[in-house]
Amino acid sequence: MTSVVGRLDAAAFKQSADATLDSAVAGDQGVPGVVAMVTDRDSTVYSNAAGRRNSNGDAITTDDVFALFSTTKAITATAALQLVEENRLDLDRPAGDYVPELNELQVLERIGSSGPVLRPPRSQVTTRQLLTHTAGFGYDFFDDNYRELADSYGQPSVITATKEALTTPLLFDPGQRWQYGSNIDWVGQVIERITGQRLGEVFATRIFEPLGIEAMSFELNDNHRNRLAQMHARNADGSLTPMDFELPSPPDVHMGGHGLYGTVSDYMKFIRMWLNDGLGEHGRVLKPETVQNAVQNHTGTLRVTALPGVIPELSNDAEFFPGVSKSWSLPFMLNNEEAPTGRPAGGLGWAGLANLFYWIDRENGYGGFWATQILPFGDATSFGRYLDFESAFYQSLS
Repeated sequence: MTSVVGRLDAAAFKQSADATLDSAVAGDQGVPGVVAMVTDRDSTVYSNAAGRRNSNGDAITTDDVFALFSTTKAITATAALQLVEENRLDLDRPAGDYVPELNELQVLERIGSSGPVLRPPRSQVTTRQLLTHTAGFGYDFFDDNYRELADSYGQPSVITATKEALTTPLLFDPGQRWQYGSNIDWVGQVIERITGQRLGEVFATRIFEPLGIEAMSFELNDNHRNRLAQMHARNADGSLTPMDFELPSPPDVHMGGHGLYGTVSDYMKFIRMWLNDGLGEHGRVLKPETVQNAVQNHTGTLRVTALPGVIPELSNDAEFFPGVSKSWSLPFMLNNEEAPTGRPAGGLGWAGLANLFYWIDRENGYGGFWATQILPFGDATSFGRYLDFESAFYQSLS
């Protein structure tokens, strides 16, 4: 375990962080509600909520449930790493050896007048490429070709949680570049085939139990719904419209890339595990050497790029730390240089579509999470105040 380098001025940070949350929900451009937390290796050191949970005006609380979207991905990657430790999964073996349907997918050369023009891939997709978003898959809200396949040829969205939604063509030959997409949903399928269990069952026994996580699930129950933060849409004029939004429950497929619901406090337990070299509150999840290898750069010279918002209702153009070199580890984005917020080189993090953001700083021994439920992604208020929140943390770290 890395020794603590920085010491947090907790009082100074609380003052700055509280003000940031209050500003996030204030004014015409505010978000409906936000929950934010920071943890060290031992416990949560900051926890607060501001605003409302729903259009009824109920106050949001730190115990409320969020659609976690792509913050699900790192948990799926963790389950895959457990199988690597047990020699049940070879990251560099063709993933189609575990999930034969992957062998049927072809590369999209172009979309012609009569439909998609496809060709066989020049190499087979590996699970390592799936984990690092270099396998060739995309998302329709970040890629014009996938958007056209959805609009003109009926390709279902991943939020339908169907097998058909996964069977998209590759956008390029495996390993040629980094592109964010449905790769981790396929990792979930690899895990299910190896274990013979649904992904939620794997999470419950192999990750959630040793972490003491109590309220994460691919399926909403009544207890969840009573505490569910409502989704809102940001309109072109900056106003907000409440949405009647739920992911399918129960889903046909447990989508390892985006399907979990849960609380921020439970996610902090997952972040603490990564700060503690794989050790959870009630048992070990990963070996220390697995963690140390997993958080390194696994994309080589391939860099994480900006995310172009091609469906305006779902995403704006968005990028973490423009101008800063970024790679991908096995579960997380990795900033190769110090970020403008103060996050050191080698820091980890990612996000979820409804403007959820987190970071993990193993060097200093802290991690944080900012949760809202607002579309499109890259919301100026939520994303901007999150960056202010992280910056306030590092300004309070001595």
